Amino acid sequence: MGVMHFMNEYSKEDKKFLLSLARKSIEYFMEKRELMHVDQEKINDKLKKKKGVFVTLEKHNMLRGCIGNIQPAEPLYLGVIKNAVAAAFYDPRFYPLQHEELKDLEIEISVLSEPKKIEYKNSDDLLKKIKAGKDGIIIKLGNRTATFLPQVWDKLKKKELFLSELCLKAGLKPDEWKKGKIDVYRYNVICFKE
Repeated sequence: MGVMHFMNEYSKEDKKFLLSLARKSIEYFMEKRELMHVDQEKINDKLKKKKGVFVTLEKHNMLRGCIGNIQPAEPLYLGVIKNAVAAAFYDPRFYPLQHEELKDLEIEISVLSEPKKIEYKNSDDLLKKIKAGKDGIIIKLGNRTATFLPQVWDKLKKKELFLSELCLKAGLKPDEWKKGKIDVYRYNVICFKE
């Protein structure tokens, strides 16, 4: 699938449905302490395709939770349900979401394209191949892995800083990317928010 086709894959109604599903999933879990079930008959086929997806929660423009899966492990709608609940209640960086926070919560969903490996010769070559502001990046070294969504470029505009922070997130030394031993992948996202 080409990037343009991927970017236009979801209608305004699909996006609205997924955002509503994320919010309802959080509210349902808050009340019942279990995942919400959805009648699959009401889900359109595009939303049943397996996709990588992240759900990001913000409160007053500050991160409040972000959980997702890079690989397309389950149907998109189910990934939205699970990741919305995980971002709200199980992101280890934050305490579980409280009921009074719901009114101030803004939800963002990022649907990922299939990650593609970047072949590079050295750190300079890697820097040339990365598209700042556009690429989501995954790094892997041994059993260490980490990703930054493309939205992170808003805060980390320099490629060197972006890669150094990503290495730290993976539990690596910040200059590990310069050694040419890490695997690097790129992906695009379709991002939409309430």
